[in-house]
Amino acid sequence: MSKAKAQFIDPREHGARFLDLRQPVFDSDAVARADQTLSAMSASFQQWLDADILRLQNARQAAEEAAWSNPALNELWGVAHELKGMGGSYGYPLVTEIAASLCRLIETDSGKRAAQQAPGLVAAHVDALRAIARDKIQTGEHPIGRALSQTLAAQVERLGVAPR
Repeated sequence: MSKAKAQFIDPREHGARFLDLRQPVFDSDAVARADQTLSAMSASFQQWLDADILRLQNARQAAEEAAWSNPALNELWGVAHELKGMGGSYGYPLVTEIAASLCRLIETDSGKRAAQQAPGLVAAHVDALRAIARDKIQTGEHPIGRALSQTLAAQVERLGVAPR
């Protein structure tokens, strides 16, 4: 019988009180296996990013068709939030930055109102993310990436609707 790759731990039996937090939770072999798995999956990252960008574009179009209603903006926020979390894993920290800016824009009621009154900034974020994925601009070190990130963040900041 082969060794199990994962171990099920019932938190009711092995809660935090049973953990020795002075030692690393994962040993070096587990970290090495995780690194190998990420390396093996890295060939798919661009495809996954493209699929997520398409979902974002579809959410944008749905929001536009719904006259930028709060439920539609919430849906758009959800997709942007996923991109924010995955950008770095995909090798695109710039995606994380711009998706975070879009999230800050539409996560509050005042931000949603601003987006409803002038949705161009929401569209600019989505278009920037589409261009970044299309042109494979991974970081803010790229002059276009830096300009996009700084300009969009400054516009959101100027509106004063985003928590920091």
